[in-house]
Amino acid sequence: MSDSRVQKLAKILVDHSTRVKPGDRILIECTLLAEPLVRELYSLILERGGYPHLALTLPDQEELFYTHAHDIQLDVPPTFTKLAYDTFEGRIRIHSLANTRALTNVPPASIQRYQKGVAPILKTQMARGAAGQFKWVSTLFPTQAQAMEAEMGLHEFEDFVYKACKADDDTADPLAAWNQVELDQRSALNLLQGHDRVELHGPNVDLTLSIKDRKFNNSFGVFNMPDGEIYTGPVEDSLNGWVRFTYPAVYTGRVVEGVELKFEKGRVVQATARRNQDLLLQLIDSDPGSRYVGEFAVGTNFGINRAIKNILFDEKIGGSFHMALGAGYPETGSVNQSVIHWDMICDLQTDSEMRVDGEVVYRNGRFIG
Repeated sequence: MSDSRVQKLAKILVDHSTRVKPGDRILIECTLLAEPLVRELYSLILERGGYPHLALTLPDQEELFYTHAHDIQLDVPPTFTKLAYDTFEGRIRIHSLANTRALTNVPPASIQRYQKGVAPILKTQMARGAAGQFKWVSTLFPTQAQAMEAEMGLHEFEDFVYKACKADDDTADPLAAWNQVELDQRSALNLLQGHDRVELHGPNVDLTLSIKDRKFNNSFGVFNMPDGEIYTGPVEDSLNGWVRFTYPAVYTGRVVEGVELKFEKGRVVQATARRNQDLLLQLIDSDPGSRYVGEFAVGTNFGINRAIKNILFDEKIGGSFHMALGAGYPETGSVNQSVIHWDMICDLQTDSEMRVDGEVVYRNGRFIG
């Protein structure tokens, strides 16, 4: 018997996130573990007149790839994935891992080399997405491994995921619920849009940056599911100060904890971490853009009340802000380019505030304007 929550999530992804129209070609990326959601998506896209194309991978495919691939194979982006990103109208990516730590012992240099190879795909996603030519969304289908990573039982984790996505049994109309998120976030966005200097102060941050002439996006389930954030690309050379990220930063299965960054004229000039500092230092030297920030965002989803070591959820935690080192979103005005886009999250719920052009607009995790 099909889970009604899976049906609701499929409807959100097709009718709200990718807005499938007749003739749309939609790539579905996932492992075989997401089969229940894939079946619902496949049927619904066909009903809407679209053309679903499945890019299914083995649960251990990444591990096999890095174990057996030669250097030249790390440099070449997947042919059919690149074709879809270049020409299709949309894609739905479903994170559905069987082992969240499968790449823990893969040399970072190999991962870095592969990411440089697939960088053109990321660049195309950003550019075509900004132009409205490519409707993409990323989500998660609950698996045992992801539940273990979150330190939950599988059924508890399923409840957590579907509630965060507003696909739970208590949400009668998920599409209306996400449209309400967009309305609720407008007032917060208006406190930031059109201003210049942002100051963040608290026990874990003392940072200034500029948002002058940058566009804030109201994020309500179009690119991410779950969602709940407002974000922009800060002026690249404007960041000065320091931040201690209070939540773990995860990159290809490796957990980096206790990250502290110091910025001067937008560039990371000092970086430390309590755990896996070697990975942090290697990734921020991926290319010239990896020491600069491509995204500044405020999380607004108070339905996500704990970190689960999955950035799709963790970056939306209500009462937090996050920044991404590396590639920015062109539609915000960001011009930073990099092979990485690595989000890191900081709690602002205690003794913290945000000032915009000198006026306090946010205190202890809440907008107050």
